[in-house]
Amino acid sequence: MKKTLQIGSALVGIIVGAGFASGQEVLQYFTSFGMIGIVGAIISAALFAYMGMTMTRLGSRMQATSHRNTIHKISGKLLGTIIDYIIIFTLFGVGVVMIAGGGSILNQQFGLPVFVGNLLLIALVILTATLNVNRVVQVIGSITPFLIISIILLFIYSIATMDATFTELNPIAKQHDSALSNWIFSAINYVSFNIAVGVSMSIVMGGDEKNEKTAAIGGLIGGLTIGVLIMVSHFMIFSKIDVIGSFDMPILKLADDISPILGVVYCLILFGMIFNTAASMFFSFSARFTEIGTKKFKIFTLITGIVAFSLSFVGFTELVALFYPLIGNLGLVLMIVLIVASFRMGGFKKESEEQAEEIEEHYHTQKRSGTNA
Repeated sequence: MKKTLQIGSALVGIIVGAGFASGQEVLQYFTSFGMIGIVGAIISAALFAYMGMTMTRLGSRMQATSHRNTIHKISGKLLGTIIDYIIIFTLFGVGVVMIAGGGSILNQQFGLPVFVGNLLLIALVILTATLNVNRVVQVIGSITPFLIISIILLFIYSIATMDATFTELNPIAKQHDSALSNWIFSAINYVSFNIAVGVSMSIVMGGDEKNEKTAAIGGLIGGLTIGVLIMVSHFMIFSKIDVIGSFDMPILKLADDISPILGVVYCLILFGMIFNTAASMFFSFSARFTEIGTKKFKIFTLITGIVAFSLSFVGFTELVALFYPLIGNLGLVLMIVLIVASFRMGGFKKESEEQAEEIEEHYHTQKRSGTNA
């Protein structure tokens, strides 16, 4: 049970990064559509639960150490290569957005220059690259419970202190920019975007768990938790849209309005969630090109971190609005492939088994060649 909850908590930590925990993603993808946004949130919740279970189960079944081989096996060489590049682009791009989020949150809460938060976050990410997979999962999962408790408490407060009805707030919510023009597409796009964000680390995380059932249940719990958090966050932001809707970090603004102390506490939790996603992005990105734990892995992470830091000054809100829908559209292909793969699970083998079969086949081929000679 402990391992199951750890996987579920880590999955939430991977996906719930700067945009979600701040409220900016929920605002653009759900609340900006007003009342109908709750239906979109329900659709997203169901998809997250299923996809979370599929990703971790797939990783466990194949004992994967990187997303590359797994994606190639479930989708074929050509499509697998395309999806691989989509994931690579997503990992690095979202990593840049997270670095920008780190600067934005410390700027909004403490008035610090943006580069201070950016620099602090990337330094922590690079240090985390020295840890093994299991340790990274523990670090990521440890912060998640604090976020869940905070979101629930803020939700209760926001509903209890509403100054207007949802009907009255509906036109105000619709004045805010949406990530996409249609609420259904927005809900699906949000899931496909986050699947593209979380698939690499989720597969590696599942691969670190030998018990397939444990990995699958952990992914299911994580996916359901994300879905519930989306709905709770939507109602929370909706109920205070006239007060917090114009801020980069609307949920942080809500916490700060309740109490400056609570604002600082939530700021630290939010920074931790941003770190979670950033760490998993750069960890997975480096694992795609180098072997985890090696000197080359650490140097590669350092170089990519420096590049990401340089690109992070575009601005957090701008990056969310421009980058996330694009990744969502690209990630839709990946989500369809994973859904199809979930019905073909019995046909997939562990990487170690396939390697053993390849060695055995090579041995027999060599033996036949020697006999014929």
